[in-house]
Amino acid sequence: MKHIEFIEKELETLRVQLNNHKLYSALKSINDVKIFMEQHVFAVWDFMSLLKALQNHLTSTTLPWTPAANPSTARFINEIVLGEESDVNELGEPKSHFEMYLDAMQQIHANTQQIEHFVYYLKEGYTIDEAAIKVNMQQVTLKFIQFTFDVIKTNKPHLIASAFTFGREDVIPDMFFQIINQSKTNDNSYSKLTYYLNRHIELDGDEHGPLSLKMIEALCGNDATKWKETLEIAKQALSYRLLLWDSIANSINKPIEVVA
Repeated sequence: MKHIEFIEKELETLRVQLNNHKLYSALKSINDVKIFMEQHVFAVWDFMSLLKALQNHLTSTTLPWTPAANPSTARFINEIVLGEESDVNELGEPKSHFEMYLDAMQQIHANTQQIEHFVYYLKEGYTIDEAAIKVNMQQVTLKFIQFTFDVIKTNKPHLIASAFTFGREDVIPDMFFQIINQSKTNDNSYSKLTYYLNRHIELDGDEHGPLSLKMIEALCGNDATKWKETLEIAKQALSYRLLLWDSIANSINKPIEVVA
């Protein structure tokens, strides 16, 4: 665990900034939460591509089937796919967490058209950049997504796992706890969002977070270069998250630049 402990120590400053970000205290009204969700939903969406990239690399998804190189890691990834892609909502209905998030947005009458149109254009064969332009995506939101897919394009499992683990699974419980603690999401009008946030705190904090750290250890082993690259990607992932949080916090008070 010495490598993991070193990375966690190196990320401490960024994590403190994230956990004490001005965004959380800015979520004072339902309109503030709408603005947050309308941009954060893109991070909810692109998380699934990180996860699916890991599933492609670490489990057997091709034909003819052959056993995965590491059954423990394969089981971990498949469990997360099950939970993220086909969890159950507060009514016991099977839904992906992305769909749960859209439901939560609709509950508070947040605008879902931008993300829905974005996904539609992707299905129609447009690139991410092309779809972003068509829906007038905010620049910082697009850069957040571009970073995710730049990491995926490396085809290096340890880098994808780093963005997944240190940029998502290892920090989501703390981030979402701050949202619940400092905003008004405990109001009944936010019941679907509260369920979504609490579900992630439960899964990521108790199960997925610790297992994802073991995945990093298995992928990096004793390779010093991989550990160094893992730390660099982790820092970048948190930095892009901070930029996204800055952008959303600023947009609560004023509009920001869109893709030209």
